[in-house]
Amino acid sequence: METRVSRLLKTKYPVIQGGMAWVAEYHLAAAVSNAGGLGLIGAASAPPEVVREQIREAKKLTDRPFGVNVMLLNPNAAEVAQIVIEEGVPVVTTGAGNPGKFMAAWKEAGVTVIPVVASVAMAKLMERAGADAVVAEGMESGGHIGSQTTMTLVPQVADAVQIPVIAAGGIADGRGIAAAMMLGAEGVQIGTRFVVAKESIVHASYKERVIKAKDIDSEVTGMSTGHPIRVLRNQMSRAYLKMEKEGASFEELEQLTLGSLRKAVMDGDVVNGSLMAGQSAGLVKKEQTCREMIEEMMGEAETLLGGR
Repeated sequence: METRVSRLLKTKYPVIQGGMAWVAEYHLAAAVSNAGGLGLIGAASAPPEVVREQIREAKKLTDRPFGVNVMLLNPNAAEVAQIVIEEGVPVVTTGAGNPGKFMAAWKEAGVTVIPVVASVAMAKLMERAGADAVVAEGMESGGHIGSQTTMTLVPQVADAVQIPVIAAGGIADGRGIAAAMMLGAEGVQIGTRFVVAKESIVHASYKERVIKAKDIDSEVTGMSTGHPIRVLRNQMSRAYLKMEKEGASFEELEQLTLGSLRKAVMDGDVVNGSLMAGQSAGLVKKEQTCREMIEEMMGEAETLLGGR
């Protein structure tokens, strides 16, 4: 399936793997790229030199294009932005802020810039700033979320900008990809399904929770702080929501979640860890290789779209 997104990314398929903190490291990124999608290394709040090392390790495993997701709230974002240029990374996606101050340098270096947006206003702003495409991410997604659903956000963003739109949030199979295309997207970003990929370093206990998840098993924490995060329900999320209801301070809530994502991903702590996953977890039924996932999803999507 060729679209403006696949041509822009120089990939076989218009599929991007989400830049998930701790999860999106070089093994997964390289595997997705080798399978015809665009793998991403999630820089998150990692030290800049760790990001550089991740990029170099990914290059050893793939000769296909891959990207880096830069979290703009990270105090080291400027250094990571420069490393992307120095290491010749072809694509950057951005989250948690406006990448405007890095745009000129990235564009001069030939980097394709794709911000993640949660509103039409932000999509328009990014287009004016020089973005090559945008990821319109609905609140069905795991981790940090906005307030619009994918179903309503994607067509409104597609109507509002001329650059390609990539849909994200709630997409985990070929039906979701086909639906996103019908809404006006020309590509998709998928996170939760890739969490359980065979090439993913995520702990087996975390993967098992995603595979066993039902439709109602995710909930949103942090609504009171202005930083809502979708996770799978567990003891930690219940404690967090109870503290929120009782009016706990931002600092108290932060203390509860300190290091919780690392606990989940690396240690397999499914009780006190932050099990970030989208509402699509209920659609994820088995562990597969990235190639098996992408080819299965794209085959189904192409059939549904009539091979267009």
